[in-house]
Amino acid sequence: MVNSMSRVGDAFWRAVAYCLHPRVIFLSLLPLVLMAGLAFALGYFFWEQAVDGVRATLGNWRLVESLLGWLDHMGAGGLRSVLAPLMVLALALPVIVVLSLLLVALLMTPSLVRLVAQRRFAQLERKQGGSWWRSLGWSLWHVSLALLALLVSMPFWLIPPLVLIVPPLIWGWLGYKVFSFDALAEHASVAERRQLMRQHRLPLMTLGLVTGYLGAAPAAIWAFGVMALALAPFLIIASIWLYTLVFAFSTLWFTHYALAALQEMRELRAGKRAAEPELPTVEELLQPAPAPLIPPL
Repeated sequence: MVNSMSRVGDAFWRAVAYCLHPRVIFLSLLPLVLMAGLAFALGYFFWEQAVDGVRATLGNWRLVESLLGWLDHMGAGGLRSVLAPLMVLALALPVIVVLSLLLVALLMTPSLVRLVAQRRFAQLERKQGGSWWRSLGWSLWHVSLALLALLVSMPFWLIPPLVLIVPPLIWGWLGYKVFSFDALAEHASVAERRQLMRQHRLPLMTLGLVTGYLGAAPAAIWAFGVMALALAPFLIIASIWLYTLVFAFSTLWFTHYALAALQEMRELRAGKRAAEPELPTVEELLQPAPAPLIPPL
């Protein structure tokens, strides 16, 4: 356990250092450009319809309408006009996070894993335990489960302590599943990957939880309230870039930890194999014993 946690710290500082590598910085620009372009295209074509739909839905809720009427009476009627746009931004943010994660997994993760392997684990055998389409299917499946969990847990977000616990836990679980698979896909066999994810579940879940909180941190830039609407184009670009960097750092952290654990597991296995006495083969057991030598008279 102590060895695993020390490896977590070692992998953390290595991941921080690798984030300053020019290749990592360059790779982070491609998901940013794609996500920013997609976000602005969707906003251009669907923003008005989305705001009108949310405003109509809120108008049909008697409780919300009563609350807005009370705010009008208290002199805060301006909130009525900005509530629907803020709701659209709040609903779009998890989608931006998930799409950023998928883009990092598809466009950055293979290059980041190869970078770590070339610089630190050049002698580690590649057993190709997970192809790119398996990685894509694995990511899509667990992203779907995470989105479902977020949707189901949304009512609990209204309870102040839980909003700081539930979403990061879901993101942490998602990161543990996706980043662990991608970090080991090229180098570990299927059996090795399953064994490592089982034996190192607690450290990997710790990495996932920490990166889950790191993934929630960029949402703090939306704490401008009403001003977020005016700054939305800039905040969207900033949040996408921050999410890309957080996910790139998470990939590097998981990769350093997972490949080090894989190398150690193979070394231990090779040491045990070398220490075991060599057993005779079946052919040697079935070979007839040589006739005894008869001394000459």
